[in-house]
Amino acid sequence: MPRPPTAVPPPPWPPRPRWHHATADLPRQPALRERHLLAATDSLHALLAQPRCALYVFVPAGLHPARAEHRQLDQLARAGADLFEIGLAHHDASLDGPVIQSAYRRALSRGNVLARALRAVEHAAGLRPTVVMTYWDPVHRHGPEHLARLLADAGATGAMVVDLPDDQAERWQAAAKDANLSTPRLIPRHLADTGLATVAAGASGWLYAPASTGPTGYRGPLDVPALADFTTRLRAASPLPVLSGVGISTPALAERVAPLVDAVVIGTPVVRALMTAPEQAPAITTAFAQTLNPHATTETRA
Repeated sequence: MPRPPTAVPPPPWPPRPRWHHATADLPRQPALRERHLLAATDSLHALLAQPRCALYVFVPAGLHPARAEHRQLDQLARAGADLFEIGLAHHDASLDGPVIQSAYRRALSRGNVLARALRAVEHAAGLRPTVVMTYWDPVHRHGPEHLARLLADAGATGAMVVDLPDDQAERWQAAAKDANLSTPRLIPRHLADTGLATVAAGASGWLYAPASTGPTGYRGPLDVPALADFTTRLRAASPLPVLSGVGISTPALAERVAPLVDAVVIGTPVVRALMTAPEQAPAITTAFAQTLNPHATTETRA
């Protein structure tokens, strides 16, 4: 289903003040934090309401030292990333393929996983709207209320728990709402319409429609008609924007998926480069960005 046109372009992503630590000064300035979170949310909604398909880039936190990681995020933003998804490393990333699992193992080996993730979120949020991707186990270990507040204080606009247990959904959504975080949901293809409607009703921000039923990093063909049917079901169940990732491994596949969704998510192609040849990651991002928006230049996104 094509996205509805809008005559009003989104506002530029507001510059975000820098803090020495993600959770040091900001909690002492609640009015400033609330104003920034509202501005961030408004900008994210405006971005996803554009006629063109946005590019959403996944980066696992802690893969490199902070200074190098910040430089890489700067480069990816200039290369065409419209949104960032920062991955919180987890030892049992069961929905991810070998590349992202390997990246998570490297991040875990460096230690201080949460602190590194908060620093990455803080920097990314100063560049583009930023959400966090996590599994439930870290949320459970740190406490949903505590973690939601930390992520919001670092500048995240939302957090997606990809394996959120049904019996914990209400608690997580309440914690996120209290912290002014959106709660996008990954929606499995196999859900019947009634289950789909239930999951979608508890989501905010957007819905994530996997382009493939495999793990992240899948590089085979995509069943685009099946994805079209699925996105149609999602749009019938919810007014939220629909994003798609998992298996969108090339710019050509991104071009095929783009008419169906509001944003395309790329992860493994960029993560593979960040793992082995970080200098190649911006060019990969640009190739996807130019496919989705051929008239854009990297300079206009800086």
